[in-house]
Formats: sequence, C-alpha cells, structure tokens
Amino acid sequence: MFGRRPDGRRINKIDPIVQITPYIMPMRCDAQVLLKHRVDLEKMNRYIRAKRAEEGISFTHMQIVFAAYVRAVSRNPNVNRFIMNKQYYARNNCSAAFTMLNNPNDADQGETVIKLKFDLTDTIYDVYDRMSGVIEKNRGVQEKNFLDKLAAGLFKVPGLPNFVVGLVRLLDRYGLCPGFLIEELPFHVGLYVTNMASIGLHDVNHHIYNFGNVGMFYGMGMIEKVAEVENGETRMKRYLPIGITADERVCSGAHYARFFKDMSYYLEHPEVLEQPPESVRFDEGCEYHLPKPEKTAR
Repeated sequence: MFGRRPDGRRINKIDPIVQITPYIMPMRCDAQVLLKHRVDLEKMNRYIRAKRAEEGISFTHMQIVFAAYVRAVSRNPNVNRFIMNKQYYARNNCSAAFTMLNNPNDADQGETVIKLKFDLTDTIYDVYDRMSGVIEKNRGVQEKNFLDKLAAGLFKVPGLPNFVVGLVRLLDRYGLCPGFLIEELPFHVGLYVTNMASIGLHDVNHHIYNFGNVGMFYGMGMIEKVAEVENGETRMKRYLPIGITADERVCSGAHYARFFKDMSYYLEHPEVLEQPPESVRFDEGCEYHLPKPEKTAR
C-alpha cells in the first residue's frame, strides 16, 4: 500500500507503452510468452568435470543456471520487476524457487518447494553454497518446511483453503500481505525452475502462476542429442533444453533480449561466474544486499 510492499517498491518512470500493458492484459496467463533455449551441454559438462578434478566441487546443471540468472539480473534489473494490481514494482531481492524430490531415488516419497535469495554480487561458488545449504536442510521426508506444514494444516478444516487463499490474494493485491508470509511462499520470486529431467521428462513451458508475482519459469528437460555438421562431418551433439515462460508485461522486448543474451553467454561460459561482477545495476531507490553464505563442505 502507498507504493511499498514487503517485497518491492512501486516505480512510475516507465515507458507508457509498457505501463499500459497490465490494463490490456490484466493477468499473467494473458501475457505468457513461450521460448525455447538449448544449452551446449558439452561445454557445461567440461567445466563441471574440470571443477570436480581441480577443486573437488561438483556443480550441477541447475546451480549453473541459477548462477547465470543472478549475473544476468545484475546487468538487467528491469526483468526483476513485477506487476500487482496493474502497478509496476521493483523487486527488493533477487529470489528464486525450485521443486525438489524429498528422496531423489524414490518419487513416491513426495516433493517440496524450496525458495532462496541471492546477492547480485554472488559468484558461482556463492550460489553453490546457498543451494547446497538449503537442499541439505530440506532433504528427507521427515523434515517439512513452512509450505508443507501450511498446506497440510489447511486441508484439515473443510472450506478453510478457499478462505485462506482468497484472503491472501486480497491482501497481496493491495500490498498488505504480511512480510513473513511472502518470505515463505514460493510464488513471490523472480524465477521458478523445475528440473523435469530429474523425473525423466522432456522440457516444458510451464505456466506462470496468477497467484503471487513470479516473473519467469524455466523448465529443464532431459538431454537432447542432435545431429550437426561440423567441419564437413556429421556428429551427434548434446544439448540441455530449457522451456522458458516469461511475463511479457514486465519490461520491453529489448530488455528481455539483452537479458537472454547475457544468460546464454554465462551458461556457455560459466568460468566467468567465478569472479563477482565489476558493477551491479539496481532500479532507482531499490538497492539491496545479502550477506555471503557460509561455506559448505566440498
């Protein structure tokens, strides 16, 4: 309310053409843009093998994707905005969420949703430490996070889910949703990633939730093998496919293009992410910082 929310601050200096789009397309499902991206897996895997041999660090594909996202946001703050009640807000954090199996070897033990925040100066090592720590904390069917406990409690009372979700939607719309609740809910993040390969599925273009303010969704799929001609010879090349769904209202197409160009570069050159960025860009009046994570065992 009054231009401030627990997760952002209203911005008014926006191109009028961009600013009017929420009135034309009031919901995220109206404004979903679907893209496909293929990452050169050979380059990524060479980097992963080299880091494992040299430093004993086993980076995952998802960790590299998150590290590339953080670095791309540090150069393109416009994509980290969101729209609520037709008003534009600059997010006061760099946040992401992903779905994780409680037991990676047994899908029947269910899954949980993990939310985490990054600092825009984070290196790939910082991203590794943040993700490793939160995964270890939430791994195992005996450990339930806030969202798991909330969902389980709601369904014990008939009619309560409808009331609670409706109330949260109303409060969120006017910026009155309690900060602690936004901190826990995974629907208030800049990026949501699902690793479909972990359950044996191809990449997908996942919908963006109308609940909350998720701006972008990445669906990582199973490895693809493609026949390509190099130096006059045909060879099979491996790619990591990613289905991308973005809210086109968030910023102009030119800003999105620059962001995705940066993402593509960092995904193919993850070694660049080992050093912090030379500079970081923020929306005016919306600078934010996060302490560096504790080092995890490597």
